[in-house]
Amino acid sequence: MKRENGQSSNLPTASGRIADFKDLETWKFARNLRAEIYRLVSTFPKEEMYGLTGQIKRAAISVTANIAEGYGRYSYQENVQFCRQSRGSLYELRDHLTTALDAGYIPQEKYKSLDDMAMSAIRLINGYIRGTKRLQVDSLRAKSQTK
Repeated sequence: MKRENGQSSNLPTASGRIADFKDLETWKFARNLRAEIYRLVSTFPKEEMYGLTGQIKRAAISVTANIAEGYGRYSYQENVQFCRQSRGSLYELRDHLTTALDAGYIPQEKYKSLDDMAMSAIRLINGYIRGTKRLQVDSLRAKSQTK
């Protein structure tokens, strides 16, 4: 069975099937990263509220928002493009974390932990992109066999 966006609703997850973007392990992991980022920036100096703090928050929000938006699109290719945007936001987030480290706002251990988490999110997104592309190829094959 296919959803409106063309993706199979029969994809397995740890809890069963993917019925919503919130079921995606990639989104769940990115959500946890976003929560960690929000906890971190609450400790930044007040003068950074509209500077680095805002930039870091926007990058973290962009990660999950783009995964969700891509999931809701009507084509595999659009989904992949939004996942690429999400991946780019993760690299942006890593750069902002480096800036926070250099400014002395976070200790090296916290920086390393969050950077590792961001890299894990990048790997998950890369896997999700590969899986989406495979679904697209499988869908095209199935369509060509029914003609």
